[in-house]
Amino acid sequence: MGILKLLFYLTFPVIYAFNDCQFYLCGNNTFLIRFPFQLGGQYPYCGYPGFNLICTNSSKTVLKLPYSEKFYVRSINYLTQQLLVYDPDDCLPKRLLSLNFSNSPFTATFSRDYTFLRCSSQNIGSQFIPIDCLSNSTYFVSAIPSANLVNSPPESCSVIKRLSIPVARPERFEVNLRDDLSADIQLTWDKPDCRYCESHQLMCGFESSYSNQIVCISDYQAGTSRQGLKIFRIIALCITGPALIFILLMASCVCYKDRIANITRNAASRSAPAAITPQSELTTITTGLDESTIESYEKVVLGKSRRVPGPNDECCWICLSEYNSEETIRCIPECKHCFHADCIDEWLRMNITCPVCRNSPSPSPLNNVTSSDS
Repeated sequence: MGILKLLFYLTFPVIYAFNDCQFYLCGNNTFLIRFPFQLGGQYPYCGYPGFNLICTNSSKTVLKLPYSEKFYVRSINYLTQQLLVYDPDDCLPKRLLSLNFSNSPFTATFSRDYTFLRCSSQNIGSQFIPIDCLSNSTYFVSAIPSANLVNSPPESCSVIKRLSIPVARPERFEVNLRDDLSADIQLTWDKPDCRYCESHQLMCGFESSYSNQIVCISDYQAGTSRQGLKIFRIIALCITGPALIFILLMASCVCYKDRIANITRNAASRSAPAAITPQSELTTITTGLDESTIESYEKVVLGKSRRVPGPNDECCWICLSEYNSEETIRCIPECKHCFHADCIDEWLRMNITCPVCRNSPSPSPLNNVTSSDS
């Protein structure tokens, strides 16, 4: 029956498009560009519609929204389907006043209502933080959370606009939100949903260059080229057609013979005493690392400088939260990537590879907690 299955798949192969699609790095960025994102010049089936990126000559990864100007991409988390973007002109509030997500696959992960004010006097209270890129010598512009603006604005201020603005943190962490709106924007997407594939250390993409069906695969480079598979299917169909008929006949004969043998064995077993067969032991499949191996990886308690060892950004790549002082992080040996200790411990209990570079870490003799400022 194994030969029969082989002939079936040779005759009716699925033409995967992944072999024409590759991973890309834009300059020194720490994140890969892969499905559902794609760079200009790739085949259309290498990415999902609306996920086009551009790599500039200055090694900046650019995302262009349909009704907005371009944004620079700081990081992409394929597991949580989130990305951080920022304004290339360093004047994000100006962009927020006209931000539009229409006809875009992206939405804001968190949002908050703000009121933009134009004020002529500087002495109106500490909560009115000037936005430098929107202010000049005669007036200044400030953005106030609408929930904090209980009373009417001061007489020297006028309301420019009230709108809901995407922010990088939920409202319960409002102490970390700056009212000058200089933080990155955190966006997310729901379609395509590749979280199942990513959580099982697989990639996802279109089933073929002619299909919109999303499937999980283990390697983007698997298989031969699409054109080669087309030619191979034609040749296989011509050669294996007569052989397939012969195999079907032989399989029918074998099945009939097996059926007769089973009838004979069943008849013999009725006259023989029943034998007690011991139950086989169940094998537990471990999908991640054991606790002793995880605890052997180095822990670091961040100091006031929040300096993280290794090739890390200023936020955890799993939860996308910025590192704070006194937080405990854990670093993986070999690749030296670091994460919040709780985040990476939970990841390593289910996976055996680094969530960033996909390399399998080796046990480390380090099991002590150090400080990043030491």
